[in-house]
Amino acid sequence: MVQKSILNIKPLGFQWETFDPFIFCVHHRDEYPKGNAEMGPAASLEGRNIGQDFTKKEGWRMYHGQKIPGFPYHPHRGFETVTVVKEGLVDHTDSLGAAGRFGKGDVQWMTAGKGVQHSEMFPLIHQDRENPMELFQIWLNLPKASKFVEPYFKMLWEDNIPVLKRTGSNGKSVEINVIAGTIYDTKAPDPTPDSWAANPDHEVAILTIKLEAGADWTLPETSSEANRTLYFYKGKGLQIEGEIIPEYHSVQVKAASEIKLQSGNEDCFLLMLQGKPINEPVVQYGPFVMNSKAEIQEAYLDYQQTQFGGWPWPKHEQAHDRNKGRFALYADGTEELKS
Repeated sequence: MVQKSILNIKPLGFQWETFDPFIFCVHHRDEYPKGNAEMGPAASLEGRNIGQDFTKKEGWRMYHGQKIPGFPYHPHRGFETVTVVKEGLVDHTDSLGAAGRFGKGDVQWMTAGKGVQHSEMFPLIHQDRENPMELFQIWLNLPKASKFVEPYFKMLWEDNIPVLKRTGSNGKSVEINVIAGTIYDTKAPDPTPDSWAANPDHEVAILTIKLEAGADWTLPETSSEANRTLYFYKGKGLQIEGEIIPEYHSVQVKAASEIKLQSGNEDCFLLMLQGKPINEPVVQYGPFVMNSKAEIQEAYLDYQQTQFGGWPWPKHEQAHDRNKGRFALYADGTEELKS
């Protein structure tokens, strides 16, 4: 029987159901093989629908990539992308001339605002071993007042994202990566300035949670106005409020209730999305999220006429040098270098 603090439990498909202020979430887990000289897979692409390869053949997908897996340049307007990379690397380029390579727990927070093109490729840099990849891409809506802000991206590097560690009642450990919001006294790095998450009153929180096998932990309550969903993406034997949750299921819960989590005989991994709703009309068509059909039509017209600044890079699926480390090059020319 579903407990009163649990609103629903649903199996997860490729695209995960989300609730206002979130509009999209997808989990990529690909067991990529060794890389070739072009940082694509050193394996045959025969039998794949190249350009639209979303079938997990042999444990991995090319997505829209022709030679390198990933998403060659495409436009966005009216919302934000939050890309959480747990394993592997992402190469970013955009129409503002900005670029980056990130992974190993890094998060990129990009406000598309009035319009930007970007490319997100998954370079298979290792030629001597496999290149596993795991990431979440989360779309966070923007309110009408912020739909046309200037595009902007920010890196939340892994070593700046706080990890809250707790010990359960039986001595087993729990680790919570605080990507957005505040839990107890642990506050995430600031998001981009025009984000719905920038105002703490909106109670936006993005957490990844790892419960050691046999661990338990109680998620504290927040206000009843917030929407809160837990996505159980890896492990077995998880219980939420005493209800056994099958692997790869979402659990929408009441935000104003404390929620007890308990893992089984395996480590359990969850993503949590939470926030107060924007409560505005949402019209989404492909890469544009606006408040009306007329604004969607305007977005397409603007893109046709301006290309949101054009594409300053030599390739549609732009990747960086194999030996380049993690970095961020911003539109104003400043650069951050990581190991």
